[in-house]
Amino acid sequence: MPLNAWSDNITIAELSDEPMFSEDMDMLVARIDELRRDNDELVPHVIVDMSQVDAVNSSNLGAMLRLRKTLINSKHRMLVCRVNNGVWSAMMATGLDRVFDFTEDTTTALATLQLNL
Repeated sequence: MPLNAWSDNITIAELSDEPMFSEDMDMLVARIDELRRDNDELVPHVIVDMSQVDAVNSSNLGAMLRLRKTLINSKHRMLVCRVNNGVWSAMMATGLDRVFDFTEDTTTALATLQLNL
């Protein structure tokens, strides 16, 4: 998974489809946990780019929820962008369309975070 440190306090995670999705999310959550242990102020806001993800399963959604919880506990945000129709259907079916914050694309997500910093 390419992790792009766009700035000191914003990271863009470009997720891949399974089987890499699970590994990518585990690596991202571990990285955020490590930063929290070192210094909570080092934790970035995270933009999750899902343009390469065709479908999600319960494990994927669970990992996204863990990441969201970790970020919220550090007073940071997670924005999900570039979600295709199949993933969006899964989000709606599980009610997660009301839990996660979505934007259309990475540029909009960056603008949203920068306006709120």
